[in-house]
Amino acid sequence: MMLDSVTCYRALRARDARFDGRFFVAVSSTRIYCRPVCTVKPPRSENCRFYPSAAAAEVAGYRPCLRCRPELAPGNASVDATTRLAQAAAGLIEDRALDSNGLEGIASSLGITDRHLRRVFGAEFGVSPVEFAQTQRLLLAKRLLTDTSLPVTDVAFASGFGSLRRFNALFRQRYRLQPGQLRRRVNGKAMPVSDALSFELSFRPPYDWPAMRAFLGARAIAGVEMLDGLCYRRTVRVTIEGKDHLGWVEIGLSLKNPALHVIVSSSLALVLPPLLGRIKTLMDLSGNPAEVAGVLGELAQRRPGMRVPGAFDGFEIAVRAIIGQQVTVAAARTITGRLAAEFGDPIETPFGALTTVFPSAARVAGVTVELIARLGIPASRARTVIALARAVADGNLILTPHTDLDVTLDRLRRLPGVGEWTAQYIAMRALAWPDAFPHTDLGIMKALKEKDARRVLEAGEAWRPWRAYAVMHLWHSLTKE
Repeated sequence: MMLDSVTCYRALRARDARFDGRFFVAVSSTRIYCRPVCTVKPPRSENCRFYPSAAAAEVAGYRPCLRCRPELAPGNASVDATTRLAQAAAGLIEDRALDSNGLEGIASSLGITDRHLRRVFGAEFGVSPVEFAQTQRLLLAKRLLTDTSLPVTDVAFASGFGSLRRFNALFRQRYRLQPGQLRRRVNGKAMPVSDALSFELSFRPPYDWPAMRAFLGARAIAGVEMLDGLCYRRTVRVTIEGKDHLGWVEIGLSLKNPALHVIVSSSLALVLPPLLGRIKTLMDLSGNPAEVAGVLGELAQRRPGMRVPGAFDGFEIAVRAIIGQQVTVAAARTITGRLAAEFGDPIETPFGALTTVFPSAARVAGVTVELIARLGIPASRARTVIALARAVADGNLILTPHTDLDVTLDRLRRLPGVGEWTAQYIAMRALAWPDAFPHTDLGIMKALKEKDARRVLEAGEAWRPWRAYAVMHLWHSLTKE
């Protein structure tokens, strides 16, 4: 968004949640920066400076507020090509791609030059990619010091710092505190030691948590996912530099804030940035319900705050989509559960129903058609699953929100057995593309009382660029409440 100081100050005075995460306000008299929803008394307008990102405020010499905690601000989904490109780069940086691939590698994966990447990134966030990465590490460390009992050394490495010495020096330079001092100032007492880490991930309200929970629950893979009361749980695999980190996560609605309460196993402490990023994608926490409702109109009125479920693992979602071709949700769930049990990795968790991590693409790529077909999958579809796995395993197909949409869709369509419905469903969930529209879907046709897929496609034009959200509303309209 354009940072018009008059509009920003009005939003600050009103504590307007619609602007949370869209800008940050820095106060020259205190040298502290806040979210626009901060509960402190609004400063005088002449003392305010507005920045497009927390990183920009910190580079300008401001410290994060300990009350509103800028590190908890929600993200911003966008369909604007330039903005989406910058945010894709930010997502890759949060996944530590800058450490492993450098800026040139990130630019190459996005199909642009590193010079163009610097330009669009600076325009969106007001800082360079390196400055952004540095701030993200510090803010994650601040969160871990505030919310967990991890030792300072573990906090440093979990946040992406290569050494404790570098972490201490930068933390002291930027925040004018030692890490241990921040923990004492915020908590006032020692945090209890736990085998799990707890976080709150903010969203822009409203958020239809019952609808999200119901959608995920209806498709939960036995052994991999489960619903327990109001919580959603699943096993996860995060691979960093060729090493698999296995664990579990629990997600529920916060009772205090507009946020989801997330608990993760301590086995995932070293991969927190990509882990939290994937949870945000899965739960569509960057969605802007006001913008969506403004386009969808009456369609969105029944369920305000409806989100599009994303993917924790793009390969897993793509396999689900292929298995789900021309079968019911329940049947696809059963067959996918068999595949997970047969080829997944066993894991111990505190929950009896969570026993398996969904198999990796590399594991499935080495399986024969006969072994998959005996699980109840037609041989032709088994061949599609294997072709998909091989394409993902060798890097020719990247199923994340940070990939080139058109290139990925083209490569998906070239796989044997992948048609437009499958490609659009994968784009909707694994690629987090808000305008994906599987217009041949029988559920969408039924909801629209339409039998001609071409007319469904024409009807969808009115919902651009948020057709994926329209799909969720149409599917939900078929359920009984």
